[in-house]
Amino acid sequence: MDPVIIVGAGPVGLALALALARQEVPSVVLDEGPGKDEQRLARTVVLREDTVALVERLTGLPLDDAGFRWAGWRSMRRKQVMREISFDAEGPADTRSGSGVTGSRADEDSRSPGSRGSAAARGSGTSRSAEGPAEGEEFAAPLHIAQHALTGALREAIIHERLVKVAAHSRLDSLEQEAAGVTAHTRGPKGTWWRGSYLVGCDGPRSTVRKLQDIRFPGRTAVERHAVAALRTELPWPGEALLHRMPPWRTSGPSVSEVTARPLAEDVWRLDWLLPPGKDLVTPDLLVARIRETLGGWSGGTTPAYELLDTGVHTVHHRLARRWRAGRVFLAGDAAHLLGALGTQGVDEGLRDADNLAWKLALAWHHGPHKALLDSYQAERRAVVAARLRAADQALPLLRGGGGLRSYVPGSARGHDLLLTDGHLGTGPLGAPGTYANSPLAPPQADSHAPVDTESGAPVVDVLVTAEDGSFVPLRERLGRGVLLVVLIAPGTGVWERKHWVTAGIMPRLAAAVTALPHPAELLVAESYPGAAAHTVLLVRPDGHLVTALGGVRPADLYEAAEATLGGPANVPETAEAAAGSS
Repeated sequence: MDPVIIVGAGPVGLALALALARQEVPSVVLDEGPGKDEQRLARTVVLREDTVALVERLTGLPLDDAGFRWAGWRSMRRKQVMREISFDAEGPADTRSGSGVTGSRADEDSRSPGSRGSAAARGSGTSRSAEGPAEGEEFAAPLHIAQHALTGALREAIIHERLVKVAAHSRLDSLEQEAAGVTAHTRGPKGTWWRGSYLVGCDGPRSTVRKLQDIRFPGRTAVERHAVAALRTELPWPGEALLHRMPPWRTSGPSVSEVTARPLAEDVWRLDWLLPPGKDLVTPDLLVARIRETLGGWSGGTTPAYELLDTGVHTVHHRLARRWRAGRVFLAGDAAHLLGALGTQGVDEGLRDADNLAWKLALAWHHGPHKALLDSYQAERRAVVAARLRAADQALPLLRGGGGLRSYVPGSARGHDLLLTDGHLGTGPLGAPGTYANSPLAPPQADSHAPVDTESGAPVVDVLVTAEDGSFVPLRERLGRGVLLVVLIAPGTGVWERKHWVTAGIMPRLAAAVTALPHPAELLVAESYPGAAAHTVLLVRPDGHLVTALGGVRPADLYEAAEATLGGPANVPETAEAAAGSS
């Protein structure tokens, strides 16, 4: 069968190619550039815990070596510290509020050790605000990485991947599709025709794929504009990210309403100043003045020594493609959506697009097209991004609307701080990973349904599991291989060798039920799972979202849930018209 054609060699396109290769699907990546990326420290991305785990799975490399995990987060308004969050778990310490420079450590994370992808193992924290500790609030340390470093890690992995071919200097200019596949033409030193089974447009905001398929891309232009500087210096809170609203120092030119400082390795910082609405040019003199005033304001009035490394202007647009699928052609990443206001991260969502689409394309590639399964990509991912954009559009008037009487309402500043924390740290409606509760792949709730702390359709918690070979691994490491995961919650199994319990109790019956499923599945065992009783059985999709939780071994219910996850009865082919995108 022909390979999948991926148009665009940014983080999303490269991640999709690697995700398909892990499931034995070949791909061709059409890269209009030279095959390498310009090094720009003013172009960075912040990845949440789930997308860090995804990239590390695909590359086999620890991203901490290429990026920087924040030691903490603090937000300030004028001279007051509104909130401090520590991402290290070394123990408790006092937190002082109301001054410009404070230090804190959060209470040690109490979750069990050993789960590599968990917040406990990778850096987590609890929150304290000007009103005192926020009980139960936990955050995983985000990873801040230059986009060229992220793309470089993906390119390095592709070099060693036999199923991925990258064609440099290949700019798409036409494509055709029919029931059996897709034909694309690229211009370059040698005009080339490419034949593929499917084509995915990961070619950015000005997507040629989207335009060739005549897919509308409505939305809002220039929702936010930021002046950006990457520089090397020392700040009073090493390793901690800062959001400072309404800073109190005098400024040259328009007043500064918000500035963000995000640390990278080797004392490098990315600073973003929110610009007033309009199209005023950011001159070099104005940017240097902003840098000196900001660093001086944070350092007691004296500007510390700094080395300016890179600059830019970052303009945020909010747009959402009307369709993400047209027959055998799909959109992902910035070709399908643009977001980024209030600290949200478009690359995060693009990587989730790739993770969602890869296992579905792999099933279609190996077993034939399945309309419901392929349609579910748009239904799931577009709904999540649309909800994120709605949440941002609702928050923007409150945060950027100039205040008015609402700015004097008691508690409004704290409410604004919570909204911005959600966006920057990947929590709440603005930032948390999406849930596919209303997915067309969701099975009806069975009578044997068992309650757990993860709702159906949400990403599973990264607990430690015992694999079929007896090894102990984080659950996330078993994802992305195209198989379903069946996880039995069995307290005490970690104490004994696998050979002592694999043939005891309910295990033989569960193993038989797993073998009989309509798609390959791996049986795993966990000592515990948040909210799950003993003998609860979890069914998990290849992208790590929970399908259902069942009380005990229920072969019929497990089979029905697995069948629904695959889009219904197996191997129901699309019509030729649907596959060609005529609907």
